[in-house]
Amino acid sequence: MKAEGRVFKYGDNVDTDVIIPARYLNSSDPAELATHCMEDIDKDFVKNVNKGDIIVANKNFGCGSSREHAPIAIKAAGVSCVIAETFARIFYRNSINIGLPIIECPEAAKAINAGDAVEVDFDSGVITNKTTGESFQGQAFPEFMQKIIKAEGLVNYINQK
Repeated sequence: MKAEGRVFKYGDNVDTDVIIPARYLNSSDPAELATHCMEDIDKDFVKNVNKGDIIVANKNFGCGSSREHAPIAIKAAGVSCVIAETFARIFYRNSINIGLPIIECPEAAKAINAGDAVEVDFDSGVITNKTTGESFQGQAFPEFMQKIIKAEGLVNYINQK
């Protein structure tokens, strides 16, 4: 499995309230949530994101509340993968549970810039910046996590069994 897209870059401590502001939590519809994704940190994100694009961030991405709405909004906006130095643990678990691939790689998070074209190979964990030619070794996804992601989330994975 691979992800490939253009990068949107953010800093440290991007919390769930800027990923999907609380004022929109009256909806659980992924398409509706996607229309407000990242709007409090990047007003133009929704206008500029394309299917397959990748978010890259520094430390503690997804901190704050434990709401599943945040990874749902990111995935529904078309983002194929999030790369960060570190993730808040509950965000990490929620992302895998809903089938959003995320990968920790401090070196890649520091070196990749907004607008770069990036490819992520989930089997090997290799992150390639196609703009600069640099490659980084991230954590490969275990087979069971790839199956959950391929099934579009844990519930679907279990229901397929």
